[in-house]
Amino acid sequence: MKLKPYSLGALLLTLLAPVALSPVPALAAQPAVPAPPQHTADAISRFLADFYGQHGPSHQDRESRVSQVLKDRQKETPEVDVLLCAQNEPQDIGVGPVTVAQSAAVGWATVTTHWESGHTDTFTAYVRLDSEPIRLDDVICAG
Repeated sequence: MKLKPYSLGALLLTLLAPVALSPVPALAAQPAVPAPPQHTADAISRFLADFYGQHGPSHQDRESRVSQVLKDRQKETPEVDVLLCAQNEPQDIGVGPVTVAQSAAVGWATVTTHWESGHTDTFTAYVRLDSEPIRLDDVICAG
């Protein structure tokens, strides 16, 4: 018996059809993992204003509202307050407008410290947008 060229292809399709057409077991539905919160510029602004207050963060805020990186940095340099970029308590503190970079998942603001001498200093305070609860992630001192 001689096979026609197309009959070999038909034979293969017939043999493979049950495998190719067999139902695939349905994957169990996975519950959606909620995305972490994304803090807004307003939320970061309120946080920083509350955190720094008029004279600097409280002891409790230093313990519970600061990243481990900043806590470790403070231990390494006890002669300087790394959260204020200073050695003393300022007379007043002001928080500037907050910038949010969604692609970097961070928000920041310039913080200005006012001193009794009339001198001012600035530094930049950073907050991760997905931190839960919201906390100060880093501080970069100017100059």
